[in-house]
Amino acid sequence: MQPLNDAARGALQSLLRETPLSPGKVRFAWTAVVGPAVERATTVRLEGDTLVVEASSAQWAREVSRSTPVIVRRLKGLLGNDVIRALRIRAAPTCSEAGSPKPGAAPETAASEGSESSRRERGWGPARK
Repeated sequence: MQPLNDAARGALQSLLRETPLSPGKVRFAWTAVVGPAVERATTVRLEGDTLVVEASSAQWAREVSRSTPVIVRRLKGLLGNDVIRALRIRAAPTCSEAGSPKPGAAPETAASEGSESSRRERGWGPARK
């Protein structure tokens, strides 16, 4: 006998893969994968096969960045292997940072489930710190 959780996950995967790609579908899959706390701290949009994640703070951006391999794998499971290949994570500037970014600070990082070399192959170069 199959657990109910497995059946529900399979049904969700089937439904999502059969519906046309839309911003709402991507946001729904994002919420299903990361949960409500991360969803409240982020906004997402799809650019090609890269999901751009805008985090409300540098701390949330780091949390998403640390979880990138798991997030990408789960998104591929829900949306299909060719829809999202990588995440680009940005921290929204705080009020004090909005006018004058800190020297050497990089508000955006590129992350994928691949290696450093695969990021270079895609033209992203190494992830910034």
